[in-house]
Amino acid sequence: MAFAPKIITCLIVLTIYMVSPTKSTIQCGTVTSTLAQCVNYLTNSGPLPSECCVGVKSLNQMAQTTPDRKQVCECLKATGKEIKGLNTDLVASLPTTCGVSVPYPISFSTNCDNISTAV
Repeated sequence: MAFAPKIITCLIVLTIYMVSPTKSTIQCGTVTSTLAQCVNYLTNSGPLPSECCVGVKSLNQMAQTTPDRKQVCECLKATGKEIKGLNTDLVASLPTTCGVSVPYPISFSTNCDNISTAV
């Protein structure tokens, strides 16, 4: 009989770990600070600094869950609207330029609610 509580405990632990998070752990401040080195490039004001691609790759690593990817999308759209002179073609191609594969378009018209981790 001592074996049954151990099985139940294991099942509870597995269930907790298998349930995907419903809320993002990424804050917009993290998104903007991670990509701050990209702004001059994205406004045609300078070359692409290596720190920009480091930030793109880091953000991609941070956003591994669907809620995180949706949050990053919303933050990028909100922040992007505040940056004057943003070159949307450079924005759209930034992940590819930095060697990062993103399974959805980077655009102000992207519906963040449709983003998932599925490729």
